[in-house]
Amino acid sequence: MTVAKRERAALVETFRTAGPDAATLCAGWSARDLAAHLVLRERRLDAAPGIMFPPLSGYTAKVQDKIAETTPWPELVDKIAAGPPIYSPFKLLDPLINVTELFVHNEDVRRAELGWEPRQLDSATVAALLRSLPMLSKIALSKVPARLILRTPDGRTLATVGTGPEVVITGEPQELLLYAFGRDAVRVEFTGDEAAVAQVKSAKRGL
Repeated sequence: MTVAKRERAALVETFRTAGPDAATLCAGWSARDLAAHLVLRERRLDAAPGIMFPPLSGYTAKVQDKIAETTPWPELVDKIAAGPPIYSPFKLLDPLINVTELFVHNEDVRRAELGWEPRQLDSATVAALLRSLPMLSKIALSKVPARLILRTPDGRTLATVGTGPEVVITGEPQELLLYAFGRDAVRVEFTGDEAAVAQVKSAKRGL
């Protein structure tokens, strides 16, 4: 089983345990809304471009709302479990581009609950998530007013982004990835000038 398939199975299990009304880290979205987003992304090629292209986002939102409102929760989750349909470009690209998406959204549900703890990930999953971090961080952290150094607890530098006062953010690769995606429910530590660290913490992040 590929890493992407394992992450999909983990997300499906989280959805089924949490239920449709569970909170998520995606502002304003319940688990049902998040599931509808994933179904739209993989199955509605007409509406998916609006996820990343703001001029089309209104249509995307309407389609997503309709999916959420009209599709029974078990069916929504079953569609995610089944993976991309044969006509979807995600079918062939699933092992390459879906690991990060599925991991992040699983954590969006898990970490919205009080008392969450990081999952223990195997080395293959960590390596797959790490591959996307250098490029993602350059885009997702481009508005942060500092020179960010993303570093693991054992001292490995995974990415360096931006200019200005230096701030080191230390955490496991999956935690740094979630931080870059704009999530605050992460286990990372900040080192640097106090004022610079405060600016970094308040800066806009994510895609």
